[in-house]
Amino acid sequence: MRCWLVGGGVPSSSYWQDKAVLLTGASAGLGLALGKTLAQRGARVLAVARGERRLQEAYPSAEAVSCFPADVTNAAQMRKATEAAISEFGRLDAVIACAGRSDRGRIEGLTAERARDLLDLNFLGAVRTVQPALPHLLKTRGHVVLIGSLASKTAGPYLGAYPASKFPLAAYAQQLRLELGSRGLHTLLVCPGPIARADAGSRYDTMAADLPPEARRPGGGAKLKGLSPERVADAVLRACQKRRVELILPAKARWLLVLQQLSPKLGDWLVKKMTTDPHPPTS
Repeated sequence: MRCWLVGGGVPSSSYWQDKAVLLTGASAGLGLALGKTLAQRGARVLAVARGERRLQEAYPSAEAVSCFPADVTNAAQMRKATEAAISEFGRLDAVIACAGRSDRGRIEGLTAERARDLLDLNFLGAVRTVQPALPHLLKTRGHVVLIGSLASKTAGPYLGAYPASKFPLAAYAQQLRLELGSRGLHTLLVCPGPIARADAGSRYDTMAADLPPEARRPGGGAKLKGLSPERVADAVLRACQKRRVELILPAKARWLLVLQQLSPKLGDWLVKKMTTDPHPPTS
């Protein structure tokens, strides 16, 4: 199925010209920004998301993107997505695993079933996306891009199963680097803070109904300005060109992650200061 993409913008680099890319989570948010940016830079993109109609609406006008409705929680569908990319493009130069969702809730209310569902989407969905593409990426010395989160490195209060479902991406990225880096595969783990979006202040209202007001905000109340999805997309593509292994945004968050590794107790204190203290002092 052919989709269309609004043209415009001058590519900042010719690196992505004619590169073949499989992108999941392509119909909204950062995934949509990545799809548009790649197409504007001359890449050939297989945009993957669950809803066919939403994909068509996401890429409405100038030819650049092929759309493939598929669910990353379904291994057979993701194998077919890889096959579709190879059939369409004849090769694969990059796979970007961007599909996922956040969560809200108190840790004492977290059930194994809820944790399983988030893990299935946020981590295993990435594995299902990457695994069938690896033989093709090794041929092209291509890129695996795992879109994690700051929650891939540090937890936060009231984020439910989200951190536990994102942490495994860091381990998966490292294993890909250690085992397949010498064979030419480049793996990039992206750990962004909250991404700016129109419904940022209300999308968690139902899940966070019994939580402190701050928990409804992006990042569970993290005191970080929402990142522009277009700027994050640009940073991701530049990091691929440089074959970087990790991209943490905003840059100041790196210090929190370094300090947390040196002292978990200090890291916990800083996270509480930067988000919502789950045990505020009583008057």
